[in-house]
Amino acid sequence: MKTIFKTGLLAFGLILAPASLAQPASTAVTETSAPTVSADAPVVLPAVTAPVAGVGQPVPGGLGIQPQVTPNGRSALWMHDALLMPIIVIISLVVLALLLWASFRYRRAANPVASKTAHNTTIEVLWTLLPVLILVAISIPSISLLAAQYKPPGKDAITLKAIGNQWYWSYEYPDNGGFEITANMLPDAEAKKRGEPRMLATDNRVVLPVGVPIRLLTTSNDVIHAWAIPAFWTQMDAVPGRINEASFTIEKTGVYYGQCNQICGARHAYMPITVEAVSQEQFALWVASKGGTMKGAKPTAPAAAPASTASVSPAPIAATKS
Repeated sequence: MKTIFKTGLLAFGLILAPASLAQPASTAVTETSAPTVSADAPVVLPAVTAPVAGVGQPVPGGLGIQPQVTPNGRSALWMHDALLMPIIVIISLVVLALLLWASFRYRRAANPVASKTAHNTTIEVLWTLLPVLILVAISIPSISLLAAQYKPPGKDAITLKAIGNQWYWSYEYPDNGGFEITANMLPDAEAKKRGEPRMLATDNRVVLPVGVPIRLLTTSNDVIHAWAIPAFWTQMDAVPGRINEASFTIEKTGVYYGQCNQICGARHAYMPITVEAVSQEQFALWVASKGGTMKGAKPTAPAAAPASTASVSPAPIAATKS
């Protein structure tokens, strides 16, 4: 009975205690959730570059190749427009003319007695030599372009490691402190709100500087994916258990979109790629906002220990004996 009386008296005293002795719940939550930011902490800079219609993305009814923003892309576009297309058109027209001429010239009404010609040296030389010359004309710039795409970049290159997952991309910046980002496709409503194309925009953009060689490393954690940006003329398979490499240099700032180009599973169409190309100064700020460092930057020297702390020596064990 005495114990019950003490318990009741204590509870009554707590009820009558002044409110100032107890901390409000809302205040406690606010103090706990508010981050402590030091004066030296980097400022997080969100990606604010707006995409430009028709640049770095497909356009409705478009038939041609996207405008290219890399040296390799410009070379490939020239090869396509100035070399391959004229050759294809000329060959198609010549073959069509030959078919029409043969159909008319050697029809049954005009040629009731069929020719028994079995050999013509001039024709056989022509149909052997002309294709060889055409292939040689195509192979010279083609091999040069292929070699340029896989030419190892210089020492000043920045490395981007793209890792395919079902079904999103994760990225590492080994030359900038090794920080990581993960990119998932934006829902249609959010993409529309941000003014970005549906099924191509991601919640986190890959940020790269212009005018600096980029070393692209690709791999995968599950199945074969492919990292592809049409405006860069770059595509590289991401294969589990191995690392593939390609290189490119972006020449113009902007936002560029791509997708996985391998049929990697049920949500293959939902792992897009968004690259924001910025100036080298903006890239340095973005790297700092992620807690990384610029390639070649000297590490900050550790702060010297206070003199008072350094001059204090630990007390002998015997002095602590009671």
